[in-house]
Amino acid sequence: MNLSATDTRMRLFIYKIHIWLGLIVAIPVLAWASSGLLYAWPNAVEGGKIESVDATRVRVLPSEALAKASEFAGRKLPITALTLLMRDGRPVYQAIGGMGADSLLIDAETGAVIKTPPPGALTKYFRQAHFYFFAGSWQVPLLIGFAALASLSAMSGLYLNLKLRFGRLSRRS
Repeated sequence: MNLSATDTRMRLFIYKIHIWLGLIVAIPVLAWASSGLLYAWPNAVEGGKIESVDATRVRVLPSEALAKASEFAGRKLPITALTLLMRDGRPVYQAIGGMGADSLLIDAETGAVIKTPPPGALTKYFRQAHFYFFAGSWQVPLLIGFAALASLSAMSGLYLNLKLRFGRLSRRS
């Protein structure tokens, strides 16, 4: 077997791998890109509209909001984030981190606490596809795996491109 036949088979093998890697990597990239586009679409995703908080309406302090959230849950919650935002025209604190995937809303005027209502279909798709929440504890390994596959696809594409360009040049010389 001569070097040219081996080289041709190697290029064909890398070409096939490049095509398959491109197809495998394209699916999550398409989901990620479409969910990002959805977020840019006004009012499609809950929380996508930014409203200024009317500070004059805020009567509950953040420490009181945390206490009310723990009281609502019946235990001291390990809150990881407390955000003041406008929801349905009212200032509310959103407490995240103590109820698993759920969060609590604490009315910043009255102190009333409710569980955050489940998101709509578009918001759920955005969160699942954009942040890979569907993967649970596999979220980070999955993202690392897809990044590695994307890198391999890019490197195989570069190899094929360089081989094609410099292969033609060396044949002409």
